[in-house]
This record gives sequence, structure tokens and C-alpha cells, in this order.
Amino acid sequence: MLTLNSVSKSFGTPGEINYRLVLDNLSFHMEKGESIAILGPSGSGKTSLLNIIGSLDFPDAGELLFRDKNLRTYSNSELENFRNKEIGFVFQQHHLLPQCTLLENVLLPSLLVKDKDEKLAILNRAEELLKRMGIWEHRDKIPGKMSGGECQRAALVRAIINKPSLLLADEPSGALDKKNAGNIADLLNELNESDGLSILLVTHSQDLAERMGKIYQLIDGKLEPDTAS
Repeated sequence: MLTLNSVSKSFGTPGEINYRLVLDNLSFHMEKGESIAILGPSGSGKTSLLNIIGSLDFPDAGELLFRDKNLRTYSNSELENFRNKEIGFVFQQHHLLPQCTLLENVLLPSLLVKDKDEKLAILNRAEELLKRMGIWEHRDKIPGKMSGGECQRAALVRAIINKPSLLLADEPSGALDKKNAGNIADLLNELNESDGLSILLVTHSQDLAERMGKIYQLIDGKLEPDTAS
């Protein structure tokens, strides 16, 4: 489903003190339905890698293929459609809009949908997912009235409301306590197993990584299978 061929990414000016190479001729392949965790210290390039895979950024060199199509050939509108239809994003901070209710936040990715039947189907899916996450009763609350764990679960529903093929998660449990971090891991596993959702997450947490099907280490700009997993 996803292939990176010889991807490199750097920041700053070559030869100057601010220059930093974070991805170095990196190659990687992911099959549909896999769940993969990437471990690495802060500054190792984990977030840069996710941003490139999600087409939020582009590499300096190399190619990114999604279902054998090179994303570098996409127009801006095609990239926007790709992100909206194929990719779900979950971040360490939930990034819910504070003035909107939980349900309104979850439905944000579907605002461009015009067909009434499709909008109703999305609303029904939102209800189903929020019930699965155990937060349906909070649907009319604003984020400031909910716990961090509840907000993060809502952010996960928002990320998958449009039935993406691939969920990208950047430290999804990093701001949570141990109990809520475990709940997020349970939910990710459930979505992977019951819905066939492909999951690629980056994390510092060995516990969360071990809940995924495969673990890689991002070391010196390259991905290496975690031999201890």
C-alpha cells in the first residue's frame, strides 16, 4: 500500500551549523492492514517522516508511492483530496476546536460533503464510533468540559470518520496518563483488527509500540527493524 524509496529530508543550510539531516536515503514498505510503530528519540525525524507520508511535507529527494501512485505527481487539489479520503491524523495534543462540541469536532472532516444521504451516513457512523469509544454521552460538551482522555478519543474518531485507509498517529498517548494511554492502544488495536485500518504511529513509548504488529527504530535517518520486538 505504502512505499518510500530512498527518501531524504534535511533542515537548514548544508555546511552551516544549523544544518540537520533527519531522513537519510530511507526506504520503507507497508502492506494494507498492518499496524506499525516507529521508535526514536526526540529530534530523530519521526514527525518529519509522518508529515511526508501524509503529504503535509515533501522530501528533498526520493519518492513516496501510495497504491503505486507517486504523490509528487499530484496537484494541490489532488493532494487535498488524498489527505481527506485516504489519511487520518492523530497527534499528541487533540487539537479539538474549543468553541465546538465534541460531535461538531468529529464531523469537521465531512463539512465538504453535500449529498444528504452521505451526510446522514457519516452522522450515523459518528454516533457508532463515539459509542464504541465510550464518549457518546459527551457529544454536546465542549473540549474544556472533558478530560484529556475523552478529548483524545474524540480526536481519534475525527481522524477515522471518513474511513481512511491509513491512520498516522504522532505520539497519540504522549499527553495521557497510563490508564488512558492503555485505552488508546486498545482502541487502535480494535480498529486495526475489526475494521482493517492500517496504522502507522511514532512514539517514545515502548509499551504502546509493543501493541503494534511490527516495530521499527529510526536511527541516523534510517528505519531498522527492532530486533528486540
